Amino acid sequence: MSYRSGGAFLQRCAEATGCEHFGLLAGQHATAMSLGMLGELAQRSRTVRAAIGSVIAHLHLQTRGGIPTHTVRDAHATFGYALYLRDMQGTAQAYDLVLAFEFNILKAVCGPRWGPSEVLFAHGVPKDVTPYQALFGCRLQFDADRSELVFNKHWLDQPQMGADPERHRQLLHDILAQEQDAPEQLLFQVRAALRRMVMHGRATEGLLANLLSVPERSLRRLLDQQGTSFRELLEDARYEVARQLLVDTDMSTADIATSLDYADPSAFSRAFRRWTGSPPAAWRDNARQ
Repeated sequence: MSYRSGGAFLQRCAEATGCEHFGLLAGQHATAMSLGMLGELAQRSRTVRAAIGSVIAHLHLQTRGGIPTHTVRDAHATFGYALYLRDMQGTAQAYDLVLAFEFNILKAVCGPRWGPSEVLFAHGVPKDVTPYQALFGCRLQFDADRSELVFNKHWLDQPQMGADPERHRQLLHDILAQEQDAPEQLLFQVRAALRRMVMHGRATEGLLANLLSVPERSLRRLLDQQGTSFRELLEDARYEVARQLLVDTDMSTADIATSLDYADPSAFSRAFRRWTGSPPAAWRDNARQ
């Protein structure tokens, strides 16, 4: 099923059932093993850090509509998700589904004592937050600029009870063979990397080249061969994130500008008007109608 069809399906289910948290309920039925070979690879990894890394590195074999995200800052770590398809229906439902799914994955690899300290949602406050509180059992932040689970970073280096080095090697060998049969295209790699970088407020050509392990000059040449440039792809990534936040959250234009690393709200407004011919507030009203 395509990502767009999946999002539309989730939205229709929520409307037909009158259940605003339909995506959350659907996500609760997914486990690490729902990812098949990749889910087992995560569960056989030596540490929680390695398990998360496995999902991030290889999820593209199963889906191209969004990317898992992971950060470590101070005492906290995050595990989240970023959709990057423009004008997709059901994004709020999709984010709820994936966060519940990621919650179950971390429970599986960390053990029953694990729990998040905070959960962020890149959509508005639902009418009833009780189902969310019942599942996550922690502070909830809606109208956020990203969707992610926040937890103590000490869990990352915890050994897993299901760790199995020999089975892990076998699974990794099979997954790498699949990747050789279906190699990632450069533009997908760049778009996925930029989507993560834009979410966290810093995206430069140097950082991108370092992340992809290629010299900056080589990256420019490769993108030029594809008829595009770093600047064009960065603006495209910012545009996608801005549209999603304007439609699905009540974040102010100033907060969105800060999140996207614009110098000030007026710079963001000028860029958005250039993209759409309309200021952000007017575009938001029309999109929601």
